[in-house]
Amino acid sequence: MAEQKNVQEQDINQLIKVRQDKLKELQENGKDPFQITKYDVTNHSTDIKDNYEEMEGKIVSVAGRMMFKRVMGKASFCNVQDLKGSIQAYVARDSIGEESYKDFKKYDVGDIIGIKGEVFKTKTGEISIHAAEVTLLSKSLNVLPEKFHGLTNTDVRYRQRYVDLIMNPDVKETFIKRSKVISSIRHYLDGEGFMEVETPMLVQNAGGASARPFDTHFNALNEDLHLRISLELYLKRLIVGGMERVYEIGRVFRNEGLDTRHNPEFTLMELYQAYTDYHGMMDLTENLYRHVAKEVNGSEILHYGDLEIDLSKPFERLTMVDAVKKYANVDFNEIHTLEEARKVADEHHVEYEERHKKGEILNLFFEEFVEEHLLQPTFIMDHPIEISPLTKKKPENPEYVERFEFFMNGWEMANAYSELNDPIDQRERFAAQEEQFAAGDEEANHTDEDFLNALSHGMPPTGGIGFGIDRMVMMMTNSPAIRDVLLFPTMKSIDK
Repeated sequence: MAEQKNVQEQDINQLIKVRQDKLKELQENGKDPFQITKYDVTNHSTDIKDNYEEMEGKIVSVAGRMMFKRVMGKASFCNVQDLKGSIQAYVARDSIGEESYKDFKKYDVGDIIGIKGEVFKTKTGEISIHAAEVTLLSKSLNVLPEKFHGLTNTDVRYRQRYVDLIMNPDVKETFIKRSKVISSIRHYLDGEGFMEVETPMLVQNAGGASARPFDTHFNALNEDLHLRISLELYLKRLIVGGMERVYEIGRVFRNEGLDTRHNPEFTLMELYQAYTDYHGMMDLTENLYRHVAKEVNGSEILHYGDLEIDLSKPFERLTMVDAVKKYANVDFNEIHTLEEARKVADEHHVEYEERHKKGEILNLFFEEFVEEHLLQPTFIMDHPIEISPLTKKKPENPEYVERFEFFMNGWEMANAYSELNDPIDQRERFAAQEEQFAAGDEEANHTDEDFLNALSHGMPPTGGIGFGIDRMVMMMTNSPAIRDVLLFPTMKSIDK
């Protein structure tokens, strides 16, 4: 096997040497493609194919990567791949000239070329371009993966996304859809009167979520800083300042593991709306998801693997207590003390830590017995206060808060609150989080004095929500792993 690999590497190295020699010859003859600075493209491949009746007989210019070439004496065929697809070109010596044709025959698959010529159909009915000019725009000095086996190794695909995009049209389509998803979110929120803003990535206090931050050092101020783990605390400062509807789509960074749903840097969208609560955020979530699905996929029905997810129906709404009762047959309304919670956890083999309080044990039951069942769109409401340090208490039951998590396919897709706007209560919650940190919880929040100062100026009743954009794109594109929707996912370095 190792011997076969060495032979393949030798073959590739020989092919690369041939390409380098071709470039050198072009340069010596004053035909260096890297000296070309522009090329006037009039149409993309699909523009021509989709509108053939209008385009027939017209002169067009296309540019892209040559993915196929077949030389047949005085005439040849090649295939040019651009952003939107690919199109065939018929290249004849008598049409482009003897010297140009001689050069064309030396071009390699992978080269970037420009084709100018007349649109026509071949005898077999394929829409093509009859080339009048062929221009080499960039020489490919490397070799693309073998055509029929393609680029299938996922590790190589993620590391060399540029090759993945060249070889796998469906991958390019996924990322075109990702762009459309983000554009559609903006379109919906802008129409609802929200303002897009930007807040700092380098922060002194990484709060707003339960996660370990990445640490860094700012030399100019000789201060340690963190990369943000959420967008929340700065956006709520803006609500205090009177900006009633704000949102941000941005990268956040969490020092945690890698798996099919987690990457240490990912895209989060958070929005805050004054004068509403978490029920308002549920309505917004339903409407936003339907809008994006319809605009991007043309349907409110999503297909993810073998699962059909129906966004057109009202999303189910369950309290966390009711969800645990439904799927684990344990009623936390009947559990009043920490000792009782530990006892029922032991009986159901739910592992907990000494520091965990009753509400945290309820959440462990939810994670163990409920999440996997939440395949259709579901709001899980009214979380225990112990796991929700930034959320308003339920007036009728202060052990719980006005919070929901949105689930689909067994995944958490969004997290929303009726935002806590009482600065005294907020200080007490921060103090409780500091105790959690001291007890060993590295993901606990720290007290943010400036945020408390902002709250003390008065923040209106506010609903807020955070959406994981990457998971949303996974659902919209039927992608099995988060790395499939990140152009350049985090990868372990290859030893040199």
